[in-house]
Amino acid sequence: MIKEVKLDEVEIKSKVKVLGIAKESKVRRKIMDMGIVRGTEIYIEGKAPMGDPIALRLRGYSLSLRKSEARDIMVELI
Repeated sequence: MIKEVKLDEVEIKSKVKVLGIAKESKVRRKIMDMGIVRGTEIYIEGKAPMGDPIALRLRGYSLSLRKSEARDIMVELI
C-alpha cells in the first residue's frame, strides 16, 4: 500500500517520488514546467525556519517552492 502525503508535510533529508499534482491547483502548469511530474524523484534539502520556502533537489538542479505550492504535490516516500 502506497502512503500518499503532501510534499509540504515531508521531513528534511527525505527522498520522495511524485504521484501527482492536484487538478484544482492554480500553479499546476508552473509546477509541471519546472519538471515536477508523475514519477519524478525529489530530495528535500531543507526548509526555512518558518517552513517556507522548501528547498528541493530534482533532475540535477536545486529548486525552492513555497509551502502553498508544495501542498498541491502528492508524493510517496522512497
